[in-house]
Amino acid sequence: MRKGLVGALLLSLLVPLLLLSGSPSANAATLCLPKPDETGCISGTVGSRAEPVAGVDVVLRDAEGNDVETVTTAEDGKFSFAVSEAGEYFVVLDEETLPDGLEQLPPRSAIAGPDGSVKVAAKLGTSVSPIVEVRSEDYDAGGESFTDQIAQSVVNGLRLGLLLALASLGLSLIYGTTGLSNFAHAEQVTLGGMVAYGLVNLAGINLWLGIVVTTVICAASGYLQDRLLWQPLRRRGLGLTQLMIVTIGLALAAQYAYQFFVGASLQKVVVRDFGTTTFGPVTLTNLSFLAMGVAIVAIAVVGYVLVRTRIGQATRAVSDNPALAAASGIDVDKIIRLVWTAAAGLAGLAGVLYALVISNGIRWDTGMQILLLLFAAVTLGGLGTAFGAFVGSIIIGLVVELAGPLGAPGDLKYAVALGILIVLLLVRPQGILGRAERVG
Repeated sequence: MRKGLVGALLLSLLVPLLLLSGSPSANAATLCLPKPDETGCISGTVGSRAEPVAGVDVVLRDAEGNDVETVTTAEDGKFSFAVSEAGEYFVVLDEETLPDGLEQLPPRSAIAGPDGSVKVAAKLGTSVSPIVEVRSEDYDAGGESFTDQIAQSVVNGLRLGLLLALASLGLSLIYGTTGLSNFAHAEQVTLGGMVAYGLVNLAGINLWLGIVVTTVICAASGYLQDRLLWQPLRRRGLGLTQLMIVTIGLALAAQYAYQFFVGASLQKVVVRDFGTTTFGPVTLTNLSFLAMGVAIVAIAVVGYVLVRTRIGQATRAVSDNPALAAASGIDVDKIIRLVWTAAAGLAGLAGVLYALVISNGIRWDTGMQILLLLFAAVTLGGLGTAFGAFVGSIIIGLVVELAGPLGAPGDLKYAVALGILIVLLLVRPQGILGRAERVG
């Protein structure tokens, strides 16, 4: 019986991936694995995780300035070198292979080498990750005002915050109704992007129809998860710590399944250009505006359901006191299953939109990369409160995007967001909209 339940659960996650099974991308970067006393690795990304630059030649030079090796970045912008001797090396881009309009951003003085290269210190048995950033050739530090940079970052932050809110709403609702911190929730985000890639890119379905079908498929996977796994485990009386460990194992299993079916390279949901729109100092793709609109409508619908409908009232009652809700005639298991279904559907929708406008595609580890941001959003807003998750997500999105103009290089901006979370929780442990709990 137990084997059957586990098999059925895995099937609920893996069946959608059968839509997109195929050979992995041929241009995935060859990964370097460090070996003690034998091999050191210099691995990085051209551009950023959100905006990688593919097809660029990266040159590795030794301390004397001699070229050692040249590799080409994969679709996710990654490159990797294996060195057999420890020492100082320099990484520089071949400017001729950069896309039109881009140039390598000069590194900070502490790591600057000759000819605009990035200086790295390689050691055998370890891996070092240099940050290689690019910018527009017409960039003018004196011409683009700090105010313009802030305006662009604020809009980008709102876009990121809305997509994080779409995913974190379900995470917060699950915690509110069950008390469970679901570490596998971010994999539902990845699943949304993966299924959309299979439906839109491989099967050729219309993008908007593909988004709707993807949301339905992801919602169905959430229903099956609760029906086949979480409800039986709840009825067996498993503690929240045990259940949380199950979610971690489920997340790892899902990540390996994504790699098996899709490969490790970045996969694009759509390959055509939707154009951009500029208003004042702000420029966004037209698809970004559509994604933000879809996110706002979906969040508004969730808010209306929670506040104005009987189902929403029942959900809030279960969140406040499950035993009292059951005594008043509410089917607690039915409400929890509805929450799991809606949470998975919202996460899947967020995954599609995130792949379209933020990460330029979907990877097996996309969900894992934003998992801490999702938990930061729901914790900052107040655990278990849907509206708190929305507020926390907007704040996290703004902090992440504003960290760049304020001096945080590359992906360090994500660490800044988590630092802000820690500082705020020191002042208000229950979060912005959370309720203070009695201790002792």
